[in-house]
Amino acid sequence: MLKLLIRISALACVLFMSITIAGAQSAAQQADEMQMREWIKTLASDGFGGRKPMTQYEDITVDYLADQLKGLGLEPAFGGSWFQPFRMIAVTAKPVGGALTAKGKKKATLRYPEDVVVWTARATDMVEIKKAEYVFCGFGINAPEYGWNDYEGIDVKGKIVIAMVNDPGYYDEGLFRGRNMTYYGRWLYKFEEAIRQGAAGCLVLHNTEAASYGWHVCVNGHMEDNLALYDPDTRNAGELGIKGWLHEDGARKLFEAAGMDMDAALAAAKRPGFKSFSLNVKGDVRMSVSYDIQETRNVGAILRGASKADEAVVMSAHWDHLGIGTPDESGDAIYNGAADNASGMAGLLLAATKFTRLPERPDRSIIFLFPSSEESGLFGSEYYCAHPAVPMDKTVACLNFESIGPAELTEDVVILGGGESMLDKYYVAAAAAQGRYIFFDDDNSDGWFFRSDHYNFVKKGVPAVVMENGLHPADPARPNRYPMASWYHKPSDEYREDWDLEGTLANVNLQFSVGMSLANAKAF
Repeated sequence: MLKLLIRISALACVLFMSITIAGAQSAAQQADEMQMREWIKTLASDGFGGRKPMTQYEDITVDYLADQLKGLGLEPAFGGSWFQPFRMIAVTAKPVGGALTAKGKKKATLRYPEDVVVWTARATDMVEIKKAEYVFCGFGINAPEYGWNDYEGIDVKGKIVIAMVNDPGYYDEGLFRGRNMTYYGRWLYKFEEAIRQGAAGCLVLHNTEAASYGWHVCVNGHMEDNLALYDPDTRNAGELGIKGWLHEDGARKLFEAAGMDMDAALAAAKRPGFKSFSLNVKGDVRMSVSYDIQETRNVGAILRGASKADEAVVMSAHWDHLGIGTPDESGDAIYNGAADNASGMAGLLLAATKFTRLPERPDRSIIFLFPSSEESGLFGSEYYCAHPAVPMDKTVACLNFESIGPAELTEDVVILGGGESMLDKYYVAAAAAQGRYIFFDDDNSDGWFFRSDHYNFVKKGVPAVVMENGLHPADPARPNRYPMASWYHKPSDEYREDWDLEGTLANVNLQFSVGMSLANAKAF
């Protein structure tokens, strides 16, 4: 009888301890959620004006972030400063006379913006290219690893390259990575390669299906204030004289002026063995340019590592959004950016909080980075990667927080970019510890993997993946009530008290766990 009472007493004690621990965990989770909601609510409030860089709302935003990081007891990341300033140029350009004209067998007039949208990154009042020759270079790709070089056998120096959007895999599953777009398919790559080839300009040939968006996106995004990093020493003289999007109707005008069959040329360009060629169409390019040069800032803090402080894991979340713009049907003109990316910033601040609460610092340093100007072209992270707080070859990985809330708890976690680095095993282990699993999504047909700050780290050889909420709710009765299409880049992206953050918190904890494992791993 005594033994039975002892067993019952022991069982009751264990049960009590389990309930107490579970209650403590629940209380900690509730506290985390309350803090996250407060950060999101603040950063996405009207008082932050949509957080557009180089406006009065930049000062409000970056000062707030610096205060939060300081309050956590972290060190400034940039030589004693919380801020990493850099210059940007905002350019508005327009063809003189409202069109580009060229002549071959016939004359072609490319109307602005119906046929072509153009700009530059140069700090100049006028761009002039005399007798510019137009060259059709297929996709404008030089990819040795895929055995594909559209620039082989043709000299494009001083000429204007026409390059199709996307890559050959979009049209032939057996080429490149099939519909899973590579970076060679991105329109930004077309410009980068044209510069390397010595071209005077590059026009990306638009196609709605291959680009995954219509011509109106090209027009609305580039009619004015095209942003770029600014080099005061060169005044960006090394940039292309003319960048732009070319409508299919505009391209057809150039081919007709050349006396050539555009449809046949496009079909040939999609197959291996294509040879680029000159259209033998030339014309003077004259663009009037207005520009403004201003300064913006990244924000960053560092937690020094205990034994390998010269090595670091970067955790990032961009602070910028679209500011005040076109009103929606309700008259709201503030693009608050609650999901994109106040939720990401709140997730990063929560991860930073968890690191500062550890009884011992991790072996490697942790950098908490809030880049500027992600929305306009990933410029803040590009600048950071060129001027890092810890050298790129000592940077273990970039763990990026992008639009992580609201999110219901899911059984799975989606990862884009899997199979490319050692990061996979860390995410698999961290998810398993939560009773969840990783789904490695290989559908990058819209190029999403290349469209946030982590990709500038990848370009420098630093591993990164894209983490997204899963597809299978843990509770089918609690689906996501805020699909991305309803708020993405709209004034409706506002914080609401009925947001479900259970999945968001789980994903923050997963990122924290991966960061901890990477910071303490013996080697990388």
